[in-house]
Amino acid sequence: MEALERRVAVDSVTSEKYLRVASISIAFYEYILTLPAEWRFYRSQSSIFHISLACALFILIRYVSIMAIVISNYGFFSTAYTLPTCQNYYLVAPAFKAIQTMISQAILGIRTFNIARRDRRIGITLLLLYLFSISAEWFSDLFHRTPVVVDGNCTSANTGKVLSTWFYYLAVMMYDIVMVTISTVYLLRYDPLSSRVERLIRVLIYDGIGYFIVLSAANILNLILYHTTNIETQSAGASIGYAVTWIMSQRILINIRGMLEPDAQRLENVIVARPTLTAQKKVMSGLRSQFESKSHSKGSGSAKSPIDAEFRPKSPRNSNDMELDIRVRVERSVVVDYVDQSEHSSSWVK
Repeated sequence: MEALERRVAVDSVTSEKYLRVASISIAFYEYILTLPAEWRFYRSQSSIFHISLACALFILIRYVSIMAIVISNYGFFSTAYTLPTCQNYYLVAPAFKAIQTMISQAILGIRTFNIARRDRRIGITLLLLYLFSISAEWFSDLFHRTPVVVDGNCTSANTGKVLSTWFYYLAVMMYDIVMVTISTVYLLRYDPLSSRVERLIRVLIYDGIGYFIVLSAANILNLILYHTTNIETQSAGASIGYAVTWIMSQRILINIRGMLEPDAQRLENVIVARPTLTAQKKVMSGLRSQFESKSHSKGSGSAKSPIDAEFRPKSPRNSNDMELDIRVRVERSVVVDYVDQSEHSSSWVK
């Protein structure tokens, strides 16, 4: 009987090693794969001291996740820890896990707030939900934690009469459900009048649902593991959770940026017109009308443009440049004459 239990324990440790190695490999591949996207994020910033919110969140989720994976797996694969030294280390990985989750949930929350047209009541509700969620997650993640040393490694486990760490993953899933539901409902209300906006909305919907499905699978695995009393295998799925949270969160930012910023080939023949004030109002009004939702299509001249629904970059230029969150590069300058409907000629510089 003892031999059987020992064999099961050995198999569990071996499986955990495979899971951790797989998560490290996936994370490393993702990092290499997204290096060009990271460079594009940096290059699009006006200054290193004046970066956009999307870029700041991208940097945070990327490098906090790397730290979480490194710290967690260093403790597991190390062979030099003793119980006294592990006492000073075992809470570091859970703390980085909670910080990573805070950043990931901030990305999802800001995304939802922007898709909901930055409605103040929705914003307050989302903020309260975010604060309640992270408070519950920090408490459940660190409560009744104990160091575990096996063959010189150092991990943490949840012990006590009441196991609480599994509630951490339940709280994360509940938050994700609310955010994805709200954003999807608002996206389905939009009535796009151009194929490009239709593609953008479709990408946003698929990103949100994909984020929820993939993260829920990793969270359910960890919820099941932490719901058991075997302290040696509770953290087996932790590294997978770090990698999946990192990949799905940064993919949301990368996909949004890719949809909102045309590639260089599309910009080669773009001409920017600077009309008179009357003509400029007509143009901006026409551009806004492409993004009106069904609920604001009648008699709503002051409705906000739903393309504001994703991380608007800050710019020193005037506010009209940010109306559609699309950047335009001038390849050539041409002067032509334009005649409006009132047959008054006005000079446009292109």
